Amino acid sequence: MAIHVLAVHRDTVGTEQAAGNSLAAAYSVGVVCWLLSAGVYIAAKWVSSEMPPWALCFWRVLIAWAILMPIVRRHFGDMVALVRARPLELLAIGGMGLAICQGMIFVGLEHADATTAGIIIALIPIITMILARLILAESMGGWQVIGSILAFLGIVVIILKGSPAALMRLDFNPGELWIVAGAFCFSVYTVLLRRAKFDVNRLALLVLLLGAAVLTALPFYLFELLSDERSTLNSSGLVALAYVAIPGGAVMYYLFNRSIEALGAARAGVLLYIQTIFIAVLAYLILGEQLQPYHLEGAALIVAGLLLIILLKPKAKAEAATAEESV
Repeated sequence: MAIHVLAVHRDTVGTEQAAGNSLAAAYSVGVVCWLLSAGVYIAAKWVSSEMPPWALCFWRVLIAWAILMPIVRRHFGDMVALVRARPLELLAIGGMGLAICQGMIFVGLEHADATTAGIIIALIPIITMILARLILAESMGGWQVIGSILAFLGIVVIILKGSPAALMRLDFNPGELWIVAGAFCFSVYTVLLRRAKFDVNRLALLVLLLGAAVLTALPFYLFELLSDERSTLNSSGLVALAYVAIPGGAVMYYLFNRSIEALGAARAGVLLYIQTIFIAVLAYLILGEQLQPYHLEGAALIVAGLLLIILLKPKAKAEAATAEESV
């Protein structure tokens, strides 16, 4: 879930770094990153009936943290200083974005299909924009408001499966509601991380946030060990865990940071939307899921909302985003 590092740091990209990399190669790194991220949804759904969600979440962040830690060893001094200065802030933000968020999504995938999850997750930038307006007082133009409403209606269509009668019956898929809650949690994390402006290397900060996620996920995992009868040591679970922790975890996080260095956060973040396509294709090929009419109707509304937000953003806001290269 590469979305969990979208706002890891306020981006400062040197032109000399971008000049040293082929633009095509940089975009390729970003595309591979989102492909690996899409595979996490497929793996989590594949073992959802066998492996508890918090076990998958805990071991994923722990293994990814252990793999990435040696890579940032030259930043250990800055990391220790930040932990000493702002421990609770790191714990709250990292726990929210990298543990609670993905734990909720894994819980949701026990009941919802991966295709639906991928479409819902595409809402994160829109939710983030709305929360940034409320919490950080960032500006929103009229077209952004209209786009947000359209995208919200798209999610409503998906949750109701295109049937307004489901609203009257309160007939909702609990898994889809869990995934919406996870998307909301990540958006809160993104806004809080923007406000925090931690002054440390981007990848080093990610490692600290993963460490906070390990501490946050641990009590949920321990409770799950006592209350869930499913085994976390079966072969399918181990295969899924190996994927979400290594290619879909540590490698994906690293590639996303590399794509930011080459492209800037704004352009690298826009590639998020191809994740939804990858999830739908992989879910069809591996899980046998089918796109339903309500998926297409909801996705059309979300895409329309995104286009209004991206293409018709206020001039001042667009200039500020370009200047800061922030998501």
